Amino acid sequence: MNYLEFEKPLAEIEGKAAELRAMARNNPEMDVEKEAEALDRKAETILADLYKTLTPWRKCQVARHPDRPHCKDYIDALFTEFTPLAGDRNFADDQAIMGGLARFRDRPVVVIGQEKGADTKSRIERNFGMARPEGYRKAIRLMDLADRFGLPVVTLVDTPGAYPGKGAEERGQAEAIARSTEKCLQIGVPMISVVIGEGGSGGAVALATADKILMLEHSVYSVISPEGCASILWKDAEKMREAAEALRLTAQDLLKLGVIDHIITEPKGGAQRDRKAAIDSVGKAVAAQLKALSNQGGAELIAARRRKFLDMGRKGLAA
Repeated sequence: MNYLEFEKPLAEIEGKAAELRAMARNNPEMDVEKEAEALDRKAETILADLYKTLTPWRKCQVARHPDRPHCKDYIDALFTEFTPLAGDRNFADDQAIMGGLARFRDRPVVVIGQEKGADTKSRIERNFGMARPEGYRKAIRLMDLADRFGLPVVTLVDTPGAYPGKGAEERGQAEAIARSTEKCLQIGVPMISVVIGEGGSGGAVALATADKILMLEHSVYSVISPEGCASILWKDAEKMREAAEALRLTAQDLLKLGVIDHIITEPKGGAQRDRKAAIDSVGKAVAAQLKALSNQGGAELIAARRRKFLDMGRKGLAA
């Protein structure tokens, strides 16, 4: 288990309980279970207290936790008959964005998501979830396919932002993001987006301009990272805590502002502590939203989606 900086008190207690049980395994005559159980109860109390009052910056840390379920984990667990489709038919296949045809609870869908990778090798292959233009053009191709065959689209958002490298800019990064966002607004099929970790900048918006936007309880969604914001406003990346407060990037803030539609409750201590429960919760939430949208026609969906984003600023100002 990887512990975050603010979880150090919890790490100490859980570590002591694990040590006691390890000692008992090596020496069966030792009776440490009562002491270990007392430590377990203390750890549960600390965990509840820590996660009851998470600051925006701490939520950023939780959203970036390496043990949180990633896009591939959700696809493997929630979708059957997944057939990945690769390439943008123009330049290359971007591993940061994965997607294809699948069945969700026996319903054919198109699923698209940003994958960060689970270890050093896969993180490098996936470019840490930061897509290049060809990734967004692949997403556009998949959304076109969904629209042509009347398949709902489910997107799983988890990225620090679009890749800002020279090659990506030369190949039209801004144009690819804009066209992906435009395509989200054009397709006449239900579209559900779930922010499962980080929703960073235009790189997230390009897959999250949906009929319904859901966020996991401890995920974040923002125009810029707290570190980037602090570097621009205060010329000091160490001011990221203040930036996180100012950005209003938590799911709770964004629901009040009308930017998202629903918060998915995470297991106690975050999705990283009970990956299966978190994935199951996402599956139930997506199923409920797809059911609610299933009776709407294409023209109705497009009109409501456009109206939703046009009204967003007005509701934000009122809040």
